[in-house]
Amino acid sequence: MVEHTPRALRSPGPMLEFLRGRDVLVAGWGVSGRSLIDPLRDIGATPVVTDAGAKAMAEAAELGLDTATGESLLESGGLDRFALVITSPGWRPDSPVLATAVAEGVPVWGDVEFAWWVDQARLYGPVRKWLVITGTNGKTTTTQMTHAILRAAGIASVACGNIGLPILDALRRTPGPQVLAVELSSFQLHWAPSVRPEAGVVLNVAEDHLDWHGGLDAYAAAKSRALMGRVGVVGLDDPVAAALARRSRARRTVGFRVGVPADGELGVVDGKLLDRAFTKAAILAEVRDISPPGPAGVADALAAAALTRSIDVAPQFVKEGLQEHKVGPHRAASVRELSGVEFVDDSKATNPHAARSSIQAHAQVVWIAGGLLKGAHVDDLVEEVAERLVAVVLLGKDAPVIATALARHAPDVPVVELGSGDDAGMGAELTSEIDGADAVMARAVRIAAGYATNGDTVLLAPAAASLDMFADYTHRGRSFVAAVQALDEGDIGSQQ
Repeated sequence: MVEHTPRALRSPGPMLEFLRGRDVLVAGWGVSGRSLIDPLRDIGATPVVTDAGAKAMAEAAELGLDTATGESLLESGGLDRFALVITSPGWRPDSPVLATAVAEGVPVWGDVEFAWWVDQARLYGPVRKWLVITGTNGKTTTTQMTHAILRAAGIASVACGNIGLPILDALRRTPGPQVLAVELSSFQLHWAPSVRPEAGVVLNVAEDHLDWHGGLDAYAAAKSRALMGRVGVVGLDDPVAAALARRSRARRTVGFRVGVPADGELGVVDGKLLDRAFTKAAILAEVRDISPPGPAGVADALAAAALTRSIDVAPQFVKEGLQEHKVGPHRAASVRELSGVEFVDDSKATNPHAARSSIQAHAQVVWIAGGLLKGAHVDDLVEEVAERLVAVVLLGKDAPVIATALARHAPDVPVVELGSGDDAGMGAELTSEIDGADAVMARAVRIAAGYATNGDTVLLAPAAASLDMFADYTHRGRSFVAAVQALDEGDIGSQQ
């Protein structure tokens, strides 16, 4: 079992010394907020927790932590006592507490920024090499691939950040890792201006989280912070990511493409991943060994290869790591084949860009989509994939938006809208066993199966977030899997 045990601490260093003996406000009692407590105490600071949820505040108080409500913090001078505010990544810059802190001259960091300075101060051992992965889609897969390659090379490493394990918890592991495969969201990068990774990649940039950032330019700017270290890597098949290469502040910038690479690039030749960036020409892996299959999976593999090659991992270990990597649940995972129809769970495809890659991996698709679009547009997606669509089943709040795009760009494709959870009109045999969102998903899967025939793929690739109906994308994926497992052969082609 991995233990998180404090070690004998050196001086916190100049960037953290100002926290000793001072109060630090932890804004947000989530996973990242909890990870801050022990390091702050190890430095000699006193953490104070604020959160909008009463349950979260009560939990922090039960652990003996000081707490402060948002109302008390917004009173005149309420933030003067703090040397620093460390925010959870989801808090927007215009959140009242954060905006007031900035106005009162109190610095605001993200948990990633704080983790960077903790590492630079060597509080928990030698400074690690950070390999940073960001992009609208493919972050988790690329992070897992990167970690798999590092493991194959025998390098002590850990996958952390947005993938689930907070960076601070990774730093405090015993024994400690040498290299961190760090998945970072645009939110985390926004709050982490000081991070200078050993290598960082921007996989792609498409419309997502525009409601948080205020527009695509600000969103792309946040992503570009991954390109400020020793090596920057960009996905050349994505026009926005490719444009970021010109703005890269990395000491060296390389690119990758799912095609023949030029000098200084990684790419694909005759079914093989080829490195022409870190050597004259080295074969890294076979396309057929990449999981998940398809262009998106290959692109992620090239990105992971670029990151690990940048720290001199040999080609043989790139090959071994990619062969060992298998896609995680809800990420283009094959669930079942029934009467020649494949059912694929890509619930993690939470925006149009991800859904595009998912659909393009299959020739004929019965598409299950819908949810919260978060301001993203779907017309370009629908127009691009229309020829692959056999039928579409829509659910969730923004189903009508997708239906309108389908009417414009794929008018001959059958479309069924189910809404967000109103079970009216469902068969009694369905609603008696399952309620709410799961009932909607069960009906969606059964209808989709009815439009499918031998050779088709029934694909859950929602192009939207899940929170209008489900607890999260994993709940949505589990609901899909359960519905698929409940089908029998008589359900296939029943709508034909």
